[in-house]
Amino acid sequence: MNELSPLSDVTLRVLEQVSTATLTTQLYKRGLRNVWMQGVAPLDRVTTSHLVGPAFTLRNIPAREDLATIETLGDPEFPQRKAIETVPPGYVLVQDCRGERNGASIGSILATRLKVRGVAGLVSDGPVRDCSVIAALGFPVFCSGASAPLNLIKHHPADINLPIGCGGVAVFPGDIIVGDGDGVVVVPRHLADEIANDAAEQEHLEDFLITLVQDGAPLLGTYPPSEETKAAYRAWKQKAAR
Repeated sequence: MNELSPLSDVTLRVLEQVSTATLTTQLYKRGLRNVWMQGVAPLDRVTTSHLVGPAFTLRNIPAREDLATIETLGDPEFPQRKAIETVPPGYVLVQDCRGERNGASIGSILATRLKVRGVAGLVSDGPVRDCSVIAALGFPVFCSGASAPLNLIKHHPADINLPIGCGGVAVFPGDIIVGDGDGVVVVPRHLADEIANDAAEQEHLEDFLITLVQDGAPLLGTYPPSEETKAAYRAWKQKAAR
């Protein structure tokens, strides 16, 4: 694969802190509406923190019985196993499972291997098996839930690190994947720096607006802010910076 320039420390730090809700707003302002993965949620909503990293993709097609044999799992070129052994540290393995919920996309041994290799996390629009074991790993997994049957029941891994669809969203290799307690958003790589900068500013502004609403301010003129409210925000921001 072609290595991409890493995210700057500033961009990475911001994306680890801002919400996916904020990011979808910023993407909407740029005309991007289909960026939120449908049916994909953190496996462990209680302990899962932010997931941020470039996408490394794996595409699955429907299984065919003459090819879906246990013996194929020992083939070093089997795309699923090869993807797990080649996804770079810090990247997110994103699986296209076509939203199929009756077969797992990964299990605990493979998830453990990804964690040991330093992979940032896993995103799949299919379920996983061994859920309680995976949840205890402290490895971020975003998926469609649980399913005990192995992947060969429903999936034939077809190719690695090409454009895919996941949760109804186009994912290109290197796109920035951001996950939090709500789910997963896809940020095009070329927009990541400016999106992060504007997302941080949006959340600062919203922190100020929340204080106004808590003090009894009506929505009109507050959210969205009027010019008067924007001026008050700038003064509040300057005071906070002293």
